[in-house]
Amino acid sequence: MTQKTVINELTLAEVEQQFGLQRANEPSFFTEWQDELLPISTTEAQWLDKLKADFLSLERYSLHEELVKMAMVGPLLSIAGFFQAPFYPKAEAEVSFTIDDDGSVIRGRIDLLLTKQQFWIVVIESKNRRFSLIEAIPQALTYMMASPNHAYPTFGLVTNGTHFTFLKVSHQPSPSYATSPELSLNRTENELYSVVQTLRKFGHITQQWPKTLSA
Repeated sequence: MTQKTVINELTLAEVEQQFGLQRANEPSFFTEWQDELLPISTTEAQWLDKLKADFLSLERYSLHEELVKMAMVGPLLSIAGFFQAPFYPKAEAEVSFTIDDDGSVIRGRIDLLLTKQQFWIVVIESKNRRFSLIEAIPQALTYMMASPNHAYPTFGLVTNGTHFTFLKVSHQPSPSYATSPELSLNRTENELYSVVQTLRKFGHITQQWPKTLSA
């Protein structure tokens, strides 16, 4: 009998075991979140300052995950340029795939998937602000492992609206992942600047990839 697993029920240990996924400890594995970040304009900085102030005002209340996406994730992606060609956002994208070893079926829905042709650029998993990002990371990694093209890495972002962590998964030479340090609205500096700069860096990287690759 085929065993079915819901993605949001998986722990990090189960994800690592299921996919033979290992954490990469070499600093050189995931440098995209900090190297050669693209600048933001004065106007964009002003918008991000307002976005931070608005969300800090909202977070005094209990925020549903959908409100986190509307109030924080959407504006960030717009400023980062991901709502324009060649990128295409897909909300609640369904994922279902089979593990070859035992025939287990894993299924779930990605909060927001940004694609460029057949590439998965950024898989975004958002949570109610009461949840720790640690709870979202296994879910995001599972979705990233389902990317149809393993020739290039997949990047991810998990957020509860107040805190942000970037992820990278690479299948070359073997399945590996790493996470960035956590960014937070609770610090004096507006770290939304870094969030947008990193998202733009991911987008810029994908522009260097071949236009057509087999999945």
